[in-house]
Amino acid sequence: MKLEREAKLEVEPGFRMPDLTPSDGAIHGERGATERFITTYHDTDDLRLVRWGASLRYRTTEGWTVKLPRSVEGATVVREEHTFDGGPGRAPTGAADLVEGLARGAATRPVARLQTIRHRTLVRRGADDGPLAEVVDDEVSVLEGRRTVDRFREVEVEIAEGADPSAITPIMDLLTEAGARTAEPLPKIVRALGARAVAAPDVVVPSVDPTSTVAEVVRWAIGMSTRRLMQHDPVVRLGVDPEGVHQARVATRRIRSDLRTFRSLLDPDWRDELRRELGWLGAELGGVRDCDVLGERLRDDALLLPDDDATNVSKVLDRLRARHDAARAEMLSAMREPRYVRLLDALVAASAEPQMLAEAVGARAADVMGVVMEAPWAHLKKLCDGLGPASADAELHEARIRAKRVRYAAEVLSPVFGKPARTFARRAETLQQVLGSHQDAVMAIAWLREQAGGATPRVAFTAGRLAGIESTVRDEARRAWPDAWADLRRKRLRFWE
Repeated sequence: MKLEREAKLEVEPGFRMPDLTPSDGAIHGERGATERFITTYHDTDDLRLVRWGASLRYRTTEGWTVKLPRSVEGATVVREEHTFDGGPGRAPTGAADLVEGLARGAATRPVARLQTIRHRTLVRRGADDGPLAEVVDDEVSVLEGRRTVDRFREVEVEIAEGADPSAITPIMDLLTEAGARTAEPLPKIVRALGARAVAAPDVVVPSVDPTSTVAEVVRWAIGMSTRRLMQHDPVVRLGVDPEGVHQARVATRRIRSDLRTFRSLLDPDWRDELRRELGWLGAELGGVRDCDVLGERLRDDALLLPDDDATNVSKVLDRLRARHDAARAEMLSAMREPRYVRLLDALVAASAEPQMLAEAVGARAADVMGVVMEAPWAHLKKLCDGLGPASADAELHEARIRAKRVRYAAEVLSPVFGKPARTFARRAETLQQVLGSHQDAVMAIAWLREQAGGATPRVAFTAGRLAGIESTVRDEARRAWPDAWADLRRKRLRFWE
């Protein structure tokens, strides 16, 4: 994987590249050879990839590349770039799998073919220093068969790996002085395809405020989490960043919670079927996420142990890694099933037109939606008011679940009810986090005891030490959660009453 960081500039056809070794000696440019290549972009018929900000291409000099949705940092565009071996024609399995969630099972085919003449210049701080950036001057012809149907020229400044983005400032200054203009960061495929390529992606999230209707708030809630799930689908498949699984799991949980919160407003059969499918996906993601969380905790705990425990800690973590790998294999297998694509299709449809009861659709959200807080709050209050110092771990875990439901409900209403809803949600999150710390410690202790049962005496002893650290965390959370609950249950926080 390569992290591409680049700035694009527009130039007129007669633009002349300036000398990138100026007299002040601030930078040193080295002209490279001119290249010629053909790039074929693949996408679905309705351009699902490019509309999400991704691309799948075959280039004669590089093979296959997938670029994932970008972020913008000032004038610099940041994108992940993944390369795959393979010849022209059908995309390699790895490349096709990486964009499967964004394509939602639709077939990809060639949608644009570009011929590029590229002039490269490598720029260093000094002649003997490492590279700062590469400046490429591209003359691009858009082809249909053998016919050229459009031409454009652009200059890109790609920041070298490890270089400070501010280091390109003198390069950008020289280029703009020569007549180049900072451009909107449009990929070549977008310039080649035109208006269709800048159309909105499959999931459009509406703006909501206190004047919004119930239907708009429901669309916003489902759309936000559906977009989060689909944007993190490639990250989940890559398996490099645990945050991908975390964000995808949060997305599935939020939609399930929102469907529960809005249950009195939604068609019950439609609502329950969608919740069941989200529950299935959440369980698949959860197996991996639970291992990620446990591994992070144990690595942190291990820092508190003597150095001579390092080997035994490593053996404990090896067992967890095997469990993680098995869970990840099951998760990826599930994501490659037609069932997963059907779920994504259902979520895209739900974000556009949720199946609501007719009487709720046009109502003003601020007038009627406060009532949806009553049930989750009543369930949480009844449980927490009945808990005490000796309450079972399972009861505190249930309290955590109910605190999360209350938090999510308040957050989904925050665009309508404003600061009071956000304040309540933050207090609910505090309670959820304290109870979550308790539950994570309970799960870690149980797993460590299980590992100690079949381990050598030394490994079992180290597992016991780790369990002791987690026991301290568990006990601290038991002592802390009543204060968090007392803070949340204050009547003045209940914005819906």
